[in-house]
Amino acid sequence: MMSTSMKSSSDPSLPEEADMKAIFPTVLAITMLAGSAAAIANPQRLDDRLRRGDDVIRSLNNGRPQANLERLRQEFPFLAEATEGYALGEVWSRPGLDNRTRQLAAVAVMAALGERDLMKVHAGYALNVGATDEELKEMIYLITVPAGFPKAIAASRTLAELFEERRDNAASGGQRQ
Repeated sequence: MMSTSMKSSSDPSLPEEADMKAIFPTVLAITMLAGSAAAIANPQRLDDRLRRGDDVIRSLNNGRPQANLERLRQEFPFLAEATEGYALGEVWSRPGLDNRTRQLAAVAVMAALGERDLMKVHAGYALNVGATDEELKEMIYLITVPAGFPKAIAASRTLAELFEERRDNAASGGQRQ
């Protein structure tokens, strides 16, 4: 019969499987704290990430800061900094996808998750960087398969609201949001 233990008879220094399971959470916590400490110890890297995050927002939002992020910054500064530094400064600023493709993907994901407010923000960004109304509608049709019709219908209502707001804004001579 085979033993499920990781301990080898030829190497008594290897830990038992139970020992590994017991120390894993501690090792994970130390690793995460070390990463946080490195970010704190290297404020230049954090500043670079925040600058890249701000550049991403402005590239999507017609050169302006994002109002939701600015409100978040007032009440939840850590969350705003994490969003700007990591989500935008690290992930969204990566090479490999253009802004239009990234925004279309974000619309589909947010719609499938039922995150209508965030979907609306990303749909607006998608339009700002060249996506069409028809492409956004296709993202909603696409999510009927993995997320179901109720989420797609809810997302379609939100998208219709955005289209109407942008038409009204354009008719009144306002700038696109």
